[in-house]
Amino acid sequence: MKKKLMVNILLTGVLAGSAVGCSSTKEGSPSAAPSAGGDKTADANKKVSISAMKYIYGDVPPPDGRGLKMINEKFNVDYSVNIVPQATYDEKLTAVLASGKIPDMVMFQSGDLTNRYNKFAKQGAFFPLDDYVKQYPSFQRIPSYVLDQFKVNGKLYAIPGYYPKFGFTVILRKDWLDALGLKVPTSYDELKQVALAFTKNDPDRNGKNDTYGLAIGKDINHPIPMGSYWDPDAWYHKDGQGRFIPGIVSNARKEMIQWFADLYKEGALTRDFASLDWTATNKEFYSGKAGIFIGTPRGMSQLYMEGLLQINPNAEFVHLEPFKAPDGSQGMTAGRGFLGMTAISAEAGKDPAKVKRILDLLDYGRKFFPNDQKNDKNPDFDWLNGNVNQGYDIKDGIGVLKSNAAQLGVAPGTYLTDTTAWPEKDSDVDYTKNYSLPKLVQLADRISKTYSTIKYYSNPNYAVVSDTELAKGAELKKYLLDEQSKMIAGQRPITDWDKMVDEWKAKGGEALIKETNAGIKIKDAKEGWQ
Repeated sequence: MKKKLMVNILLTGVLAGSAVGCSSTKEGSPSAAPSAGGDKTADANKKVSISAMKYIYGDVPPPDGRGLKMINEKFNVDYSVNIVPQATYDEKLTAVLASGKIPDMVMFQSGDLTNRYNKFAKQGAFFPLDDYVKQYPSFQRIPSYVLDQFKVNGKLYAIPGYYPKFGFTVILRKDWLDALGLKVPTSYDELKQVALAFTKNDPDRNGKNDTYGLAIGKDINHPIPMGSYWDPDAWYHKDGQGRFIPGIVSNARKEMIQWFADLYKEGALTRDFASLDWTATNKEFYSGKAGIFIGTPRGMSQLYMEGLLQINPNAEFVHLEPFKAPDGSQGMTAGRGFLGMTAISAEAGKDPAKVKRILDLLDYGRKFFPNDQKNDKNPDFDWLNGNVNQGYDIKDGIGVLKSNAAQLGVAPGTYLTDTTAWPEKDSDVDYTKNYSLPKLVQLADRISKTYSTIKYYSNPNYAVVSDTELAKGAELKKYLLDEQSKMIAGQRPITDWDKMVDEWKAKGGEALIKETNAGIKIKDAKEGWQ
């Protein structure tokens, strides 16, 4: 999952909580035309109809929620947005694109960068945005190395959403570790023993055989890479010809698949993982069934954590530090610096007033405010988050979204395609302030401290455009994930590994390796560590 996402359901609560805007009007007050880069002509008085399509992690808000009405009033628009659960977004987006009726604003997930986004941009489906980047404050903060990844034939057709360079690490039920007298794992062997103990030794002490170790979902999501050495998406290892190869076909990955298979055989890994979407995978952990999952400082679901603590108030959590790899390295792969993207349809681009209003909406949710400005004294923050005591509460001076804000649709930020504040640098964001649940605050704080000290590997393929990747990258990866899932479940022997890699190369993997290596600048993975 690329990361990369994978990412995950976990994003829900924080997105709107960290988002801020630039207007000062509360619900019911006269609309004010946005200022930053927005309409400054008579067109600002013209009501504009805007359609949008976005994905969401967690609950889908009502189609006519209070937050939507606030957007319409404030921006003088008739805004309609099709909000789709992330688990089914891929399928819905395919249908929409195939119909040829692309919404004015359309969100893509990160994995679509080298897939449908690139394909449809080449076909002229989107409006070029190069001339607008310098007009909006939040767009100006996007580093050039991030924007360059979105250039198609030299033109920019989407505005990427912010994401820090860190991703996920593994979290465990510490109360289960303590109950079984186990220490926090520092290697895969130790993590396997913990997973087995969580499965066989009744860690919750309820006298029932109703727990297990590791929760993962379909497409081997999350892949549990405790370092770049094991990251299926990192171009870290080399083949016999001295060429960089994607981690998903490396010997390190083969060992990981064996590791997963061993756990599956013992019942210590999600039994029906191959068919489980991400929402269902979350429930495996947050319902108290599984004891090992993933976590990150940014975007954890407080609602889910509250649910787990209602079931087991004594639950405690601990995260893992990166493991030391056989080559001596210890650190994580740095991300591409974005999460998802928003494009404007070519049809909408024919109306300059609509383009400006769309970009006003997009910029509005992305402006960064420090924590001391996330309160009801800041009219922009207050409006975007649905007003104090209605969409959010003040906790220790910081505005924190109500856990059911998205479900009720009370906050305008819930309906915008991008409400992720774009900071000047990653360290400007204090993710712990997005939560009010003490145990979640503590977990996010501990992981943040780890992420501020570890080394990061810059994936050398990020700046490389491979025609094979563009044409069939998703198909090639899907083939490997399907075959490796079979190996975990015992439906294909792992001794078939070399045969599987050869099959992948014949389908296009060989061309992918050649094209990518032609663009990689470093000679050795050691040069990629920061």
